[in-house]
Amino acid sequence: MTLQRSPSSPPTALRATVQMGIWFGLSFLTAAIGALASVDAKTFYASLTQPAWAPPAGAFGPVWTALFVMMALAAWRVARDGLHASNGFRSRHRLALGLFVVQLIVNALWSWLFFAWHLGQAAFIDVLILWTLIAVTLFAFWRIDRFAGLLMLPYLAWVTLASALTWSVWQANPALLGS
Repeated sequence: MTLQRSPSSPPTALRATVQMGIWFGLSFLTAAIGALASVDAKTFYASLTQPAWAPPAGAFGPVWTALFVMMALAAWRVARDGLHASNGFRSRHRLALGLFVVQLIVNALWSWLFFAWHLGQAAFIDVLILWTLIAVTLFAFWRIDRFAGLLMLPYLAWVTLASALTWSVWQANPALLGS
């Protein structure tokens, strides 16, 4: 005789832990893909003409680590809420988490465009799309779990800075990042 979980019973701790592992795994897989493109980023970044307000190269690693942790926690909270839904994941949970995955892809692409391929214009377009996706994801998360939405705010703020920095560095370095 096997015990089956009824659709209305709360998710088990094991299932919630597996969900957490999935969202942390996806978030840090994105970070790893971006890191592959950024192998020479420190040297390349130092060679670029930068605005006076540009963060030092050493700030990016710790900031991105913290952001990926908060992003993963936010996605996990939304997924966990979906597990509590009486009839499984609702369409709003699927949409919110789908947006999250799409923005992860766009996030990873930026490092390749900027650091690996030195395509300033494409990197700037990518970061604007990323900013939009983060804002929409934040709103979708907020509607499901306000704390999950709040966890996405520092990410949106950092990508706002990254958008301005991408534009500024691209414009100041046409020979290195395309005109």
